[in-house]
Amino acid sequence: MDKATYDNHVAILREELVCALGCTEPIAVAYASALARAALGGMPQHLCVACSGNIVKNVKSVTVPNSGGMRGIEAAAILGALGGDETRALEVLEALTDEHRGAAPELVRQGLCTVELAEDVPNLYVRVVARAQGHVAVARLEERHTNVTELTLDGEPVTVGGVRAAASEDGQASEDPRTTLSLSSIWEFAHTASLSDIDGLISNQIETNKAISDEGLRGNWGANIGRTLLRSRSNDITCKARASAAAGSDARMSGCAMPVVICCGSGNQGITCSMPVLEYAHELWASHEDLVRAVALSDLTAIHVKYYVGELSAFCGAVSASCGAGAGICMLRGGDFGQFEATVVNTLVNVGGIVCDGAKPSCAAKISAAVDAAILGCDMALADDNFLPGDGLVGDTPEESIRAMGYVGRVGMQPTDIEILNIMIGKTEV
Repeated sequence: MDKATYDNHVAILREELVCALGCTEPIAVAYASALARAALGGMPQHLCVACSGNIVKNVKSVTVPNSGGMRGIEAAAILGALGGDETRALEVLEALTDEHRGAAPELVRQGLCTVELAEDVPNLYVRVVARAQGHVAVARLEERHTNVTELTLDGEPVTVGGVRAAASEDGQASEDPRTTLSLSSIWEFAHTASLSDIDGLISNQIETNKAISDEGLRGNWGANIGRTLLRSRSNDITCKARASAAAGSDARMSGCAMPVVICCGSGNQGITCSMPVLEYAHELWASHEDLVRAVALSDLTAIHVKYYVGELSAFCGAVSASCGAGAGICMLRGGDFGQFEATVVNTLVNVGGIVCDGAKPSCAAKISAAVDAAILGCDMALADDNFLPGDGLVGDTPEESIRAMGYVGRVGMQPTDIEILNIMIGKTEV
């Protein structure tokens, strides 16, 4: 692998594997609000939040982290303005106090924040307009949860907390480094990367996500999918792999104030990429180095698959993350490159139709189902019993299969995404 390609793979992992407190969509709203308040220089007298449909969908039913149980865009925006630390990005709400949590419900009732549905915008879009004392501050996020594309005070660009709006040469967006990923480059990187370049990132992901997974198994969170799975099959490695990922989501979707290392912009996906692989590493008595390499393979595979789907859509992100988990498990079980490819395809064409109806407790059940499919996909691959080209969306090559399923999720499921949102907001009666 040439140095430029190698460095790109390391850079992608460094960009992707960051800490977030709670579900990343309400956090993105809170982050934009905190930036706008900081630009304004004080507490806003009014907030107007314009969001894409996918942000609305993913904030509607999930608990805002560290909020004391509050839900909704208004709550996330007001808490971001009240006590958000704009320098902490996706951990913006970590510093909330009882005073902030106590004040927020009344400010919601008073109508401090209004919400608008933004149309003809990227699937991930948040724009907060904060007003006070005749001044107007604006913060906008697009495409990715921390990608600030507008940050102004009274129409003039400003820098707050070291953050300013992203700009590129000649006004053109730079090429996404993820376009250089391929299954072959990911496989090579995972096997040859210097451990010093990836150990810290991956070990932090494993340790952080295991902590919230353990909490999900200990506590009473959401629908308790993880605990339910282990109730009767606690010694089954397949069940333990599913439960460890589901339990982290159980806690996270229900407001647990513990951080998660995300992947593909999602904590649920960061958990899914790491926890099943960890369980298999324990089962197989794998070395620390083998575990780190397998999780790196899992993360990069998920990122590669998700790139073709897009950041937010009607395509459940647990599917792309489970492709990664299955790949990492395949590596730990001694699979070769062809079996790694087959695991990804077998998983993708099995559960590629799971729809995303927003962030909420049932995400844990979807994660469990997707990880189960990934383990089946790995079992099939290791036995050389695979889905073949021409079987539905299976292409002539694994890369063709990934692109085909990505197109279905990004383009084909777009009308589905609209109808899901319409039902959720009451615009469509069923």
